[in-house]
Amino acid sequence: MWYKNIRLIDDNQDFIGDIKFENGKIIAVGAHICDDPDATDFNGQNLILVPAFTDLHAHFRDPGFTYKEDLHSGSRAALKGGYTAVNLMPNTKPVCSSIEIVHDVQARANEIGLISVNQTLSMTKNLQGIDFEHLKTLQKGEVLFVTDDGKGVNDDEVMKEIFTICKEKNAAIMCHAEDSKFSKIDMRIAENNMTFRDIALFKEIGGHLHFCHVSTKEAIEAIREAQKEGHHVTCEVTPHHLFATGEQVQHYRVNPPLRDEADISALIKALQDGVACAIATDHAPHTLEEKEAGAPGMIGLELAFPLCYTKLVKNNHLTLQQLVQKMSTNPSHMMKLNKGNLKPNMDADFAIFDLETEFTVFEDFFESKSVNSPFIGQKLYGKILKTVRKGIEFNWN
Repeated sequence: MWYKNIRLIDDNQDFIGDIKFENGKIIAVGAHICDDPDATDFNGQNLILVPAFTDLHAHFRDPGFTYKEDLHSGSRAALKGGYTAVNLMPNTKPVCSSIEIVHDVQARANEIGLISVNQTLSMTKNLQGIDFEHLKTLQKGEVLFVTDDGKGVNDDEVMKEIFTICKEKNAAIMCHAEDSKFSKIDMRIAENNMTFRDIALFKEIGGHLHFCHVSTKEAIEAIREAQKEGHHVTCEVTPHHLFATGEQVQHYRVNPPLRDEADISALIKALQDGVACAIATDHAPHTLEEKEAGAPGMIGLELAFPLCYTKLVKNNHLTLQQLVQKMSTNPSHMMKLNKGNLKPNMDADFAIFDLETEFTVFEDFFESKSVNSPFIGQKLYGKILKTVRKGIEFNWN
């Protein structure tokens, strides 16, 4: 199958050209190389084609909370956002505290077959911050990531032991930086304290430490300094922490909370200079009743690109190539996937967007079971028209 005369963008190229894919793989990419009269011709439509995105941080609520989201609806939401791979957090019911639950989730996701799914393993049993014996039974390289996302591990000795085990098992640690002693007092101190503590412990041991949803300028600076010293510390930022302050979106609870303009500027700088390697959604579906009761989080997969394009690219903070690098290339490489670039032998995973037509977000836009987003009613640019997963087309217009 050929697409021709479309703007092709990845982390190192941006040109009007043609792309051929067959049996789920890219066969050829170039300018004026298509001679197939049956090719899909995008000439004059002013659309872009990018490698489909990979989300390092999402919640599909399966098992246990499938009234909010399940593997099928979450996969559809991912595709609607231009994503063909996600990394799922373990705070399900039961918690993903065993390799058997991890394998079950991944097997069921593979049976659905819409996207690639990696299920993370909890750092501590049932996210209680105490028992980490299950980590000792892992084979080296058996899991990519372990995390207690949603909670920080407050016990210093426990965290130090987890760092040691995960280095031996070649598993990256995804940290939710929140010192619970300060959660009800000052969420900025809570995030910063845990970030400082985790970096200090990590420096003694090594491995790979990745910080989830970084939101403060102080945390970003600490991560920057650790990287300068040569430590393998990485981090992600979310579209919502980039797009809005707490004042702009009042009374909408998310954890960590929406911050200030100075924090947004620090997050943007971290994307520009590479301190933040990825933009991840923290897609967190809830019912409207749960949101009214104070549940933290928002859905994020379907609106990630429009929010980031509107905020970052249209305001000249990032180029489209840089945005693709943060949403596709880097996270795809972190998850060891054969995607994230437009070149032969890579998976034929693409997304096609209209950058020029402004659209308004309505509730019927979402494929997710949930509609808990503060951005309903927002006018954005970057509407998705098509997602391609291993050569299979999903049309959204």
